[in-house]
Amino acid sequence: MKSQTRGGTRWRRFAVVMVPSVAATAAIGVAIAQGALAASFSVSGQQFQVTAKSLDGTGFVQYGALDQTKKGNKPVAVVGLESAKITNLCQAVTIPTPIGDVSMTLKAGGGEQVDAQKLYIDATDMKANARFDEVDIGVAVDATTKGPGPATPGENGRGAYVPGSFAQQAKTVHFTDVDQKAWATSAGTFTLPGLTMNVAMGGAECKN
Repeated sequence: MKSQTRGGTRWRRFAVVMVPSVAATAAIGVAIAQGALAASFSVSGQQFQVTAKSLDGTGFVQYGALDQTKKGNKPVAVVGLESAKITNLCQAVTIPTPIGDVSMTLKAGGGEQVDAQKLYIDATDMKANARFDEVDIGVAVDATTKGPGPATPGENGRGAYVPGSFAQQAKTVHFTDVDQKAWATSAGTFTLPGLTMNVAMGGAECKN
């Protein structure tokens, strides 16, 4: 009986910790899908993993920036895409809580592809096979023309870059077996067919 009582107490605490964050995540997902959120926000400082079997994008730009997060400044490589089609998308994050690590995993695009417009990813690490078409390397970040353009420098702590600094751009890109770590992702619209979410105790990891 004592063991059952302790277990019940832990799960009640789990509900108190997780229900607000899951509700907030769902609300943010709906707002992004409806295009109601701007592509800037205060970054939490909680890194997450994103994987995909393939990504086909148009209007690609990449440049260095600095995210001001709740855990300090973080150097990032910002990837911007005018539009992207993504197959087998997975996002995983592990959240430290008073009762231990809690993982949240989202998956979509196993059948119909995920569609993203005006997509920005603030990444720290990326592994993939890549092809770039009509690529320009070394263009000034504020002179790029093939992608969505850099986000407003420093707006809400996101994407502060040095004007005139290094960037690269391409007309189209094709990535396969993508595995990256990121501090933030935003989009004008994000359509996620076949979306599933799983919350569990312990760490989370996406595997293609």
